[in-house]
Amino acid sequence: MDTSTIVILDFGSQYTQLIARRIREFNVFSVVLPCTAPLEQVKALNPKGVILSGGPCSVYDTDAPDADEGVLAMGVPVLGICYGLQFIVHHLGGKVVGAAAREYGHAEVTVVAETPLFRGLPGTLDVWMSHGDEAEALPVGFQLTAKTSNAVAGIADDARRIWAVQFHPEVAHTRQGMELLKNFCLDICGAEQDWTPEHFIQSTVERVRAQVGTGHAICGLSGGVDSSVAAVLVARAIGDRLTCIFVNNGVLRKDEFLKVQTTMREQLGLKVVAVDSSQRFLEKLAGVTDPERKRKVIGNEFIAVFDDEAKKIWESSVAGAEEIAWLVQGTLYPDVIESSSVHGPSHTIKSHHNVGGLPADMKLKLIEPLRDLFKDEVRRIGRDLGMPEEIIERQPFPGPGLAVRILGEVTAERVAMLQEADQIVVDEIKKAGLYRKVWQSFAVLLPVKSVGVMGDQRTYANTCAVRAVESEDGMTADWAPLPYEVLRTISSRIVSEVRGINRVVYDITSKPPGTIEWE
Repeated sequence: MDTSTIVILDFGSQYTQLIARRIREFNVFSVVLPCTAPLEQVKALNPKGVILSGGPCSVYDTDAPDADEGVLAMGVPVLGICYGLQFIVHHLGGKVVGAAAREYGHAEVTVVAETPLFRGLPGTLDVWMSHGDEAEALPVGFQLTAKTSNAVAGIADDARRIWAVQFHPEVAHTRQGMELLKNFCLDICGAEQDWTPEHFIQSTVERVRAQVGTGHAICGLSGGVDSSVAAVLVARAIGDRLTCIFVNNGVLRKDEFLKVQTTMREQLGLKVVAVDSSQRFLEKLAGVTDPERKRKVIGNEFIAVFDDEAKKIWESSVAGAEEIAWLVQGTLYPDVIESSSVHGPSHTIKSHHNVGGLPADMKLKLIEPLRDLFKDEVRRIGRDLGMPEEIIERQPFPGPGLAVRILGEVTAERVAMLQEADQIVVDEIKKAGLYRKVWQSFAVLLPVKSVGVMGDQRTYANTCAVRAVESEDGMTADWAPLPYEVLRTISSRIVSEVRGINRVVYDITSKPPGTIEWE
């Protein structure tokens, strides 16, 4: 690696990759390794500094995630965050105990000692806490640098170049978090700001070209920004040896099947094969109501369709052409971290169809060039690739499509109902000039019926929920306070125009505790 690197050891926090993303915003390269990574692997990256992430466990548990203590004696600066602070205290001779008052959410931290980590920050910090343990006794050589009314919030041993905080500077809720991480990476570690989107594009193209060799690949195209950027990146690497496959899985948005084909061919110049498998998917989803099962059914069926289409493409190609062995996906890190414990012992939130929902016996090998990126980073990459804003600024749409916005069984009738309602939400959000200001805005069809009155007659029909959230990266989100007039218009149009819906509600749940999608 010819760039400055910050190594992040993952102890299982849901926010670990957020740390990496924040650091990349300084144009400093960061890499996430499992906390169990051998010390030699860490040293081989020649890091400018090491960050120890948070995690869901307690350091004194018998099965607590652990790391090689040698990372604390490498001679490079170390920053512990939440569990990382407790790991440092526990392994260097201090004591960690269950907190008498668990801290979760916003908290006020008072800085009580000068330290390079807090340089330039105010004496009182507004931070985000999420811990049930606390440092009761500090190791020899450490001083208290910050505290809340309940617990230790910051410690430091300047001589050993080890700092730690109990709060999470990586989340947006910690107002001075970026400044704190910048102090650590740039001032304390002396990292060079030499990692850019251009560098990512160049290195990714080179890696994919070497990975595929003279082979061929197909790309699972959805029309969203993630799969589109992944396709353009891989096409830049292997040219016309990439064929994009756009599958109508029966749970797309209204008119999406035709719109995406036109956009991908005419605006991006991609080679696209369109496959209408809507009936096939809906048959597989018949009677399925469990959200995890829906995702796995869709994931399995996608791969089956891709396998079939790859075989057709190969059979119709010129004699002697290599069999298609690679599948390109626009998987992002939020998909990965919510689906499985990839870098560390993080808790699974839900399986995404293109991660946890993939079949174990799939024949195609995966290329996921965006797997360690967040949505805003992908958009930056897309702009550097010269892609149109119309594609780059599209709101996220789940891989399982409307299937995870239809609570209960997915049927053709319920899909059609939700397509109409969802289109109204998107139309009105755009008319109000809010489409690029909110992270996502969509409709959800609930398995709930209620009594209503329309045209002086009693109705007993379905309920539709409207969901709109504000977010930077999809890892955390706040419900969007849409103007009342916009909500009024959306509700009036859905009830009036969508047959089968007579009630509209607005979801005012943030993430956490909820997730953005309902399933």
